Amino acid sequence: MNKIALVTFFVFFAMVICTSCDNEEPKDEDFFSGIEEISFENFPKTDGSTSTRALRQMIGCKLLGVRYEWVHNIVLEWYLQANQEDVPEQYKDLLEVDMWATSQTHGAFLNLIDKKADIILTHRTISPDEKVYANSKGVTLIETSIALDAFVFVVHKNNPVKSLTVNQIQKMYTGEITNWAEVGGNNAAMKVFTRPRNSGSEEVFREIVMKGLEPTDLPEKAIGGMAGVFVEINENEDGICYTFNNYKEMIVRKPNSEIPTIAINGITPNENTVKNKTFPFISEVHVAIRSDLNRNSMAYKLYEWLQTDDAKPTITECGFIPK
Repeated sequence: MNKIALVTFFVFFAMVICTSCDNEEPKDEDFFSGIEEISFENFPKTDGSTSTRALRQMIGCKLLGVRYEWVHNIVLEWYLQANQEDVPEQYKDLLEVDMWATSQTHGAFLNLIDKKADIILTHRTISPDEKVYANSKGVTLIETSIALDAFVFVVHKNNPVKSLTVNQIQKMYTGEITNWAEVGGNNAAMKVFTRPRNSGSEEVFREIVMKGLEPTDLPEKAIGGMAGVFVEINENEDGICYTFNNYKEMIVRKPNSEIPTIAINGITPNENTVKNKTFPFISEVHVAIRSDLNRNSMAYKLYEWLQTDDAKPTITECGFIPK
């Protein structure tokens, strides 16, 4: 190759590189659109369920410009850890307590009613017990669905049963089916676990799975914490219990090889079956505020923002299906 041709080649090569750099697609975070004038000082007092904790933290970090990373605690769960270098000194201790507390579903609703929180995220709407309490306080709530999730049943890894019907699940919890052999499994008595009343998953279970059927009094204890579901199932080969798919996949991160998720009516929960609602048990993530909340408050602006397209990338990043 002569000198002129060589120089021409390198000039052309440099132009290609520069053009490629100029046309590089910006990253998703470059498109993030938050809430004007939101800050550590005026960030709303939020609360919610264990199942929405990571979403609330991610929303807060993004809106406040705080970097974060997923970390694994010594117990079982993964959680978001805010980069303390991005947090002003006076807010380091208040970040978890005042900005995105986790009082669990029932506690969050009570705090919202009692005006100890201004906005909450949960996997369900207000329960009958909480509605009675709200009425006694003269409080009404506004509840809006912002995301979809699958409500799933999990079993021990040695359980040969891979799929159950809706009717079979219902009969297991009404006590009409008591042995795994009745649904194609081993000849072993079922250990059917539940969650406490007013917990998020228990009330969702009664609403979308049982549909008015009353569960029988089961000998197994009601499992207190959400992480406890996976502890009990791991220790009981004949056990079954329920949880939210997002919690299993994003927070506990237990693959099917360790804690299998049961298909329902032959349908497994995944992004497509949740989005098109072909999976039989679809749960929704709700944002709730008091109806008397000031429309000019930052809490109301957050409530509105969560319903916009600007919030959808964050909802998706946290593993939920935005509505």
